[in-house]
Amino acid sequence: MRRCAWPLLRLPARAGLVLRHGGAVRLRAAAAASSSSSSSVGGDGSSRAPDTSLFVPVPLKPVGDAAEEDVGAELTRPLDKGEVLKNLNKFYKRKEIQRLGAENGLDARLFHQAFISFRKYIMESSSVSADLHIILNDICCGAGHVDDLFPFFLRHAKQIFPMLDCMDDLRKISDLRLPPNWYPDARAIQRKIIFHAGPTNSGKTYHAIQRFLSAKSGIYCGPLKLLAHEIFQKSNDANVPCDLVTGEERVYASEDARQAPHIACTIEMCSTNTPYEVAVIDEIQMIRDPARGWAWTRALLGLCAEEIHVCGEAAAIDLVTELMYTTGEEVEVRNYKRLTPLTVLDYALESLDNLRPGDCIVCFSKNDIYSVSRQIEARGLECAVIYGSLPPGTKLEQAKKFNDPDDPCKILVATDAIGMGLNLCIKRIIFNSIVKPTMNEKGEKEIDSITTSQALQIAGRAGRYGSSFKQGEVTTMHRDDLVQLKEILSEPVRPVKAAGLHPTPEQIEMFAYHLPDATLSNLIDIFVSLSQVDGLYFVCNIDDFKFLADMIQHIPLNLRSRYVFCTAPLNRKEPFVCTTLLKFARQFSRNEPLTFDWLCRHTKWPLAAPKNIKELVHLEAVHDVFDLYLWLSYRFMDMFPDAVLVRDIQKKLDDIIQVGVCNITKLIRASQSAAAPGTAEVVSEDFPLLRTKRDTRAVSDRHGAKSTEALSIAVEVPGERRAKNLKAYRSATRQEDLKSHGRGSLANRLLREGLLTQEMLRQLESEWQDQHRSGRYGLGSKRDDQNSSKEMGKKKK
Repeated sequence: MRRCAWPLLRLPARAGLVLRHGGAVRLRAAAAASSSSSSSVGGDGSSRAPDTSLFVPVPLKPVGDAAEEDVGAELTRPLDKGEVLKNLNKFYKRKEIQRLGAENGLDARLFHQAFISFRKYIMESSSVSADLHIILNDICCGAGHVDDLFPFFLRHAKQIFPMLDCMDDLRKISDLRLPPNWYPDARAIQRKIIFHAGPTNSGKTYHAIQRFLSAKSGIYCGPLKLLAHEIFQKSNDANVPCDLVTGEERVYASEDARQAPHIACTIEMCSTNTPYEVAVIDEIQMIRDPARGWAWTRALLGLCAEEIHVCGEAAAIDLVTELMYTTGEEVEVRNYKRLTPLTVLDYALESLDNLRPGDCIVCFSKNDIYSVSRQIEARGLECAVIYGSLPPGTKLEQAKKFNDPDDPCKILVATDAIGMGLNLCIKRIIFNSIVKPTMNEKGEKEIDSITTSQALQIAGRAGRYGSSFKQGEVTTMHRDDLVQLKEILSEPVRPVKAAGLHPTPEQIEMFAYHLPDATLSNLIDIFVSLSQVDGLYFVCNIDDFKFLADMIQHIPLNLRSRYVFCTAPLNRKEPFVCTTLLKFARQFSRNEPLTFDWLCRHTKWPLAAPKNIKELVHLEAVHDVFDLYLWLSYRFMDMFPDAVLVRDIQKKLDDIIQVGVCNITKLIRASQSAAAPGTAEVVSEDFPLLRTKRDTRAVSDRHGAKSTEALSIAVEVPGERRAKNLKAYRSATRQEDLKSHGRGSLANRLLREGLLTQEMLRQLESEWQDQHRSGRYGLGSKRDDQNSSKEMGKKKK
């Protein structure tokens, strides 16, 4: 037995190797050395514990049949795996060992995972290192203690969880408490901050742009391509050379492609290294946006301009002032009032027969757009249509059509996409609904009331200064919604509390240096878990980034390229676009350029005008694919070489989509006729062929009267969220409509609105009569139930 000790003197010294017996007390000195590099708790004691559920263990394969001799077995004897297993399990159950593990960054979850891996490694390996073999042999022979295994266990744990050895470094990298220090060029100058605060249509942006145009150099940062394009045109029309920079496009004012002193860009594309005299940051309240807020934070803190003109809601004044206090810069606030009056009407529209020229009906889903536009054109009226997924060119053409006094189109049907970026001559805003379908974090549909900020932004589009309408009006489609809309508009806008942040490529690269085996999605998760922010900031939502990271994880790409692909601006709900990104990444990884011919084959270009709504939606997705190609072409020019050709066909596709939108009623009708008999679906199961009654809040008035809405789904005080599935209340509505079928009112209304034909009505009546005669409804079914219950009673007897 004693021969096992002396050969150790010839082996390399190992930290924490214990030769004496007598319990775990002697391990503390060895554990202390290891814990100095561990970081479950920061050195200042203020760091929060990491979310260890995000720590993915690195696979460590057991040693197979070794080519070399088993030195440990030669020095002692082969291990009895049965005895080894018993002693390993004793080791796991020791409270002192668990406490030592916690001191070294192994919480209960990590301790368990590390032990399972450690046990599997020992039991399945044909041989282990000589020092571990000797310790195991001593324990099995009674000459050692199970606690002697701890240094080897900790070594193994750090092999499968490499972050344990570098937690302090990871914490420093993910420390987001001082974002102003990220921009040394901006901190090197004293900037003047001017906040132009006011509601929609108050002239706040106009005054900022005037200063932009008078400066020797300047940059405009807007939230939309449409806004950047508008400033680009205004500047050049005013003989102020200005370039346009968006994620997908670079347009130079000069023919020789020299950079102009003025730039109009989308806010993500602004440079924090180029000096300017004046910078304009538009819609500053979007600094709180959960997905894009980081771009406003970066622009506000990082732009190198002598004057920063910030435009937006007054709700952001306090936050901007606090942020600038941390940079040592003062904020001058200029308040503006609305230039034209805006009136909330005391009556709802109630019927599309009451529409007037200059009306805009605001819907919150594309399907509602289809339904309302169909009903309007069934009345012999022409309407323009604008929604978020339309190409910018199509939106501009539809806006031009609506604004043209000589065009017969006097009605606009739009989503909240009109809230910014388009100049529209609207007399009256009509909310088709004041609740908005959304997706929660589980992917389930929910219904949310619009916020005061959203309501004011949309309602403010009525009565634009300088248009033919000197004042604006706002109301709702349905009477029950009007009381709630007035309540929403009367509430104060919630102040902006925090600014968004997002990990930079450099930070993720430093993380990857320490965790080379982690996936990009896992790196982001760990970064956010360890990140520290103060009360003025929050980390933006990274779900879309992670979705793309997981989607292309199996494709061999370097980290920087992978990061770029994951930041591509696309809607993950569009399968065709996501599939195309996957193909782009796969081709890119093979170092094969994505040529114009390849893209045409993939998208089946040239494409014909759409014949139904489904084809129109696909054309919109193809347009997004072209946008994606152009976006990548500015980041990987060699691999996406045909940007000019792609931009040409994208303009042609825009024209094709415009034709489809102009004939949108015909497309809806074609979609319905192509559907199976008896169905009312145009695009998806949620297409509202029948007008659905929303689950409005029951609002008590001054006299205590309550809403008498027959299909009220939920009662809610302002600010609460209604977590009702759309299918539930649509199903309830359809059942109610079915009950009213016999009275004929529903049929007459559908016939009048053009949603039902005489042939369809005759078919429905025939089916109804057949079902009634067969006893499936009414008293017949009750008699059948009674007869069946009597028969069952006789059988029991």
